[in-house]
Amino acid sequence: MKNKRWLLAVLLAFLLPLSCDEDPIPVPEPEKEIDPEIVEPDVPLNARVEGRQATAYVTYYGSATPDPTLMTHINYAFAELYVRDNVYQGFKVQGKVERFELIASLKKQNPNLKICLSFTHGVSNSDNKQDGGFSAMSASPEGRVAFAEDCLAFLKKYNLDGIDLDWEFPGLSWSGAAKDEAHDVDNYVLLVKQLRETLGKDYLISYAGYCSDKVSTTGGWRYVDIAGMDPYVDFVNIMTYDLDEAPHHHSALSDSRAYKDCERAVNAYLQAGVAPGKLVLGIPFYGRHSWSQSPTAITYRKILALDRTAYRRNQWDALASCPYVETMRGVFFCGYDNPKSIGIKGEWVRKKGMLGLMYWEYDQDDDKSTLRKAVWNAVMQ
Repeated sequence: MKNKRWLLAVLLAFLLPLSCDEDPIPVPEPEKEIDPEIVEPDVPLNARVEGRQATAYVTYYGSATPDPTLMTHINYAFAELYVRDNVYQGFKVQGKVERFELIASLKKQNPNLKICLSFTHGVSNSDNKQDGGFSAMSASPEGRVAFAEDCLAFLKKYNLDGIDLDWEFPGLSWSGAAKDEAHDVDNYVLLVKQLRETLGKDYLISYAGYCSDKVSTTGGWRYVDIAGMDPYVDFVNIMTYDLDEAPHHHSALSDSRAYKDCERAVNAYLQAGVAPGKLVLGIPFYGRHSWSQSPTAITYRKILALDRTAYRRNQWDALASCPYVETMRGVFFCGYDNPKSIGIKGEWVRKKGMLGLMYWEYDQDDDKSTLRKAVWNAVMQ
């Protein structure tokens, strides 16, 4: 018995080192889920339908030269006011003048194209600083007249078609802009009234519209008096985006979960008495993730380039009629627009008798003009 135990011990001592030196049996890693590549079909452009509008905001910091056949209107973003000690001094386009002149020259390629100069409440030029802004300029008859006359001279000089105002917003102070809750909203109406008197009927006047009518505050009002502005403007570019942040859609067609949606925003204008034919629905060429967490927003071209092992794109929300991006763990990352949702919004706009669609902004699309073409075709049905 002892000999057998001794023999077994020797055998184990001999075999154990051999087993330890062997390579372990490989355990295959689980395959990572890969989001399918997004390939939108290349579709022909519909023929232009007279009286319908596809408007592109084209920025001073953009790099692309727009294809002038993909839109009926361009709003050049932006020009900024020069105000010193609350006195209006004039305005300049933001960035390099050469960029603006390039965009203005596109009318030579498409004589039907309308190009308007869009004004911001912000300041970016190095020779300017934030002062009284729109609030100060619009507060006096002298300021309003001087601004309107400067606009007329600029439109004539560059053969432009109109002025678009993007004061965001009367009675509010964003980006350090001045505000006067007691008077801003009323003065905005007086400003567009003066613009109409100075520019006459031959030039277009529009403004970037908020998602609701003016709202009373303890000090007066904020936002825009929709009914007050209506007699003097040709149309309103309603900013039906940035209406909420994740985990909600920021540009849902109709979605009670979000703070606002396109339907409620448009209804605010209809209820104020604006004709549907003066309303342009805004389309974002980006997704809104957050107001405070990076990234706050992500362009359509960057959505297409997201890590396909970390994100699922083109998820569809039937209630909101919009796609969205989620993480591989199923966490809502951002809502956005794609050709499908733009087509649905276009059909909704046409049924309501609205003027068309606009988008912010041209350079955020992909290199194939996927969303620009979708906007055009959604309007020109």
